[in-house]
Amino acid sequence: MQTFEYKVVPAPAKGTKAKGVKTPQDRFANSVEILLNEMAADGWDYQRAELLPSEERSGLTGSATNWRNVLIFRRALEQTMQDTPQPSPALPAEPAVPAPEFRHTPAPAAKPEPVLTATAGDPEAPEGATPVPGEGARKMIADDGVEELSPVSGLTAALKFRARQKDTDNS
Repeated sequence: MQTFEYKVVPAPAKGTKAKGVKTPQDRFANSVEILLNEMAADGWDYQRAELLPSEERSGLTGSATNWRNVLIFRRALEQTMQDTPQPSPALPAEPAVPAPEFRHTPAPAAKPEPVLTATAGDPEAPEGATPVPGEGARKMIADDGVEELSPVSGLTAALKFRARQKDTDNS
């Protein structure tokens, strides 16, 4: 099974000037392109862009939620020698001894233990749950590259919970 490491970097906020790049949209696209090419040169594959809440201090006792744009990259981890199965050394041949005959009676079918799964990154997931891609990840895999019109797409259960908790704290 291949494992990955992830890197999250802030999305560029301003455009970068370059020869022949004149409009603000083109300069911003140039900034994103430069960042993507730098990350790719280091072996990182671009996954997606996210708009995520960041709770920050405001004044002496207050806090405010600011929304941050980040870019998510991943790359495959190299498997170490410990991870790869090593062939066992050849054992010396043993003299041929006839094997005793056994009658196999099948044991009653046991109920298989349920496999616990949780959306990846869910802080409320039970211990031992296998993280699986959530609905948002499945949408990203099928992404056709066309920007959606909605400002926020695919909020996870954890973000919804934080938003509800914040509303009850302010009440």
